[in-house]
Amino acid sequence: MTTKIERILCATDFSEVSRMVVPCGIDLAKELNAELYVCHVVDLPTISVYGEAVFDPITQQQRFKDFARQEIENQLSDAPVESTPLVTFGHTTEEITRLTAEYGIDLVITATHGRSGLRRLFLGSVTERLMRTLNTPLLVLRTVEETETATRQEIPFKRILVGCDFSGHAEAAFSCSLNLAREMASELHLVHVVEPDDYKEAPDFPPESSDQLEEDFHFGITEKLRAMVPEEELNRNVRLKTSVQVGKPYAELVAYAERHDIDLVVLGVRGRGMVESLLVGSTTDRVVRRAPCPVLSVNPGAEAE
Repeated sequence: MTTKIERILCATDFSEVSRMVVPCGIDLAKELNAELYVCHVVDLPTISVYGEAVFDPITQQQRFKDFARQEIENQLSDAPVESTPLVTFGHTTEEITRLTAEYGIDLVITATHGRSGLRRLFLGSVTERLMRTLNTPLLVLRTVEETETATRQEIPFKRILVGCDFSGHAEAAFSCSLNLAREMASELHLVHVVEPDDYKEAPDFPPESSDQLEEDFHFGITEKLRAMVPEEELNRNVRLKTSVQVGKPYAELVAYAERHDIDLVVLGVRGRGMVESLLVGSTTDRVVRRAPCPVLSVNPGAEAE
């Protein structure tokens, strides 16, 4: 996967939740000197956004397309970047995935409700499906669940948090975040979360631990985190901070983001079965629904899953 962001795709459904997507895309495209594409998918079975029932979908398509294109052009009217409106018909997830491949998109931006529990279980989410089907980084903007308030995200990201578990997915997330940190002269926070049971599974870690052993264990992880960033990057724009936390990964990452006023959380997405994803969720899912800032999910193996 590429780490250079040259083409950005904003996905909008014109809802209150998605109002922040295009402004964020414009700001990011300007900051990264990237091309901007804004897409809307007309999903005929679920077109309540248009304010009417559809009795003859075929004859209504052109009118919906014209409406959507005009809405996009209105949002892009003063954009100081090269931009292209895209309107298509079909299932939202499939069409966004197709457009991403067709136009060689490097970053997709979308928004999601802060849903949890049974509401999420039965309704699902376009964003959550995209997290598993896109092999392009997905930037997720979230509203506050109780108020559905959409707030504009400040660009550039001054502080970027990367969840590092040293897996292949985490390495892809780190690669993407390093490029962003370099482009934006950001402070890069590399955080590894150790679950209490992980001590027992760590190589050469004796059953009867001590404070010194745990301190040495944390020191070794910290050194591994520091080694992820090449020395020449540290001499450029990247400012590095590392941390080892203990607890549940999603809870510790969210708490760290709140304590350190993080602007962007970057996480790798692991492949999971549908039932497991619905009933259990994943660290990335949970962070997306709870983080105080946007979350960038990276799933380089999506096409193979």
